[in-house]
Amino acid sequence: MTDETMNLQALLEKTTDGDFLREMISFTAQRLMELEVETLTGAALGARTPDRVNHRNGYRDRDWETRAGSVELRIPKLRKGGYFPAFLEPRRMAEKALTAVIQEAYIQGVSTRSVDDLVQAMGMSGISKSQVSRLCGEIDEKVQTFLTRPLEGDWPYVWLDATYVKVRQTGRIVPVAVTIAIGVNNDGRREILGMDIGPSEAETFWTEFLRKLARRGLRGVKLVISDAHEGLKAAITRVLSATWQRCRVHFMRNLLAHAGRNGRRVAAAFIGTAFAQEDVVAARVQWRKVVNQLKPSLPKLAAFMDDAEDDVMAYMHFPAAHRTKLHSTNPIERLNGEIKRRTDVVGIFPNEAAIIRLVGAILLEQNDEWAVQRARYMTLETIAPLSNTAMVRLSAATP
Repeated sequence: MTDETMNLQALLEKTTDGDFLREMISFTAQRLMELEVETLTGAALGARTPDRVNHRNGYRDRDWETRAGSVELRIPKLRKGGYFPAFLEPRRMAEKALTAVIQEAYIQGVSTRSVDDLVQAMGMSGISKSQVSRLCGEIDEKVQTFLTRPLEGDWPYVWLDATYVKVRQTGRIVPVAVTIAIGVNNDGRREILGMDIGPSEAETFWTEFLRKLARRGLRGVKLVISDAHEGLKAAITRVLSATWQRCRVHFMRNLLAHAGRNGRRVAAAFIGTAFAQEDVVAARVQWRKVVNQLKPSLPKLAAFMDDAEDDVMAYMHFPAAHRTKLHSTNPIERLNGEIKRRTDVVGIFPNEAAIIRLVGAILLEQNDEWAVQRARYMTLETIAPLSNTAMVRLSAATP
């Protein structure tokens, strides 16, 4: 306590009235973080104790935007797990992007009372074009650098999906598709590969999107997971030449529509027995048994299963440790859910640049969160055999 009192006295002596509030915020926040980390590690800074459960691992700098101005913080890092102070918003870049989008909408004359209220809730008493230009320019540069970065190494697994938002175009409000790709590289790390905006999910648009990814270095793709959109399927075959996995969740929804209300529970239980098998041979055998059992009473459902067998069971040809993450688009659906939550605040975007700014900022920060996680999305031992580079190296060493 004595040290804190002395530090506070020194702070009072050296700061001017204009800087005092920011310095006090910084001092208080830093002390709160140190107390939180002491609780997480079981020991004070520099203390030796048998009760310690974790260790510190340096600091990372972070600017905290407050109503008193920008405050510089040094956030402690831990060797095991992550630490983020409870009083900070974990997605500052995305919130700045949201602010910029609302400002831009306000200036372009498309604001509403709800936008006005939101601007005031953010602590903004006025909006100038110079403020908007400066903030948008800062965000746009970071987002574009992220979305156009080179993609290095092999990417055995890729998930593709699209979500829709509304935008103003030539006086009309139209929906546009925001396409997103995420992948797992040959180190077992998950990253966001890219995004794009198009009028629909037509084959030509998906083809161009995948070609952009290929020009940036996307290679070594073994399996692509998506829903059964015909344009997307054709683009995957044309550009990536990879195996396609039909999302099992979407497939089950479509399939059970053929079962009727009374037969859904029984059909779902039957089909689930095929997915529960340990290898692809056993799964296919069980799949055929289920089809034969359903044919007499539910012929449309059995025919639907016949047509989809190869596409729905594709993931079974890959390592068992990966299958829970490969059979559906759930990994990217969760990301889309976060995007929808943020974009719903805006409602109607003033232009496509505003969509790229906000969604790109969300993707950038999600990618950063994945990057600092200590655990790989897939272990190095299980994913290494899928790498083209690893296979070439092993064959070269074979006598």
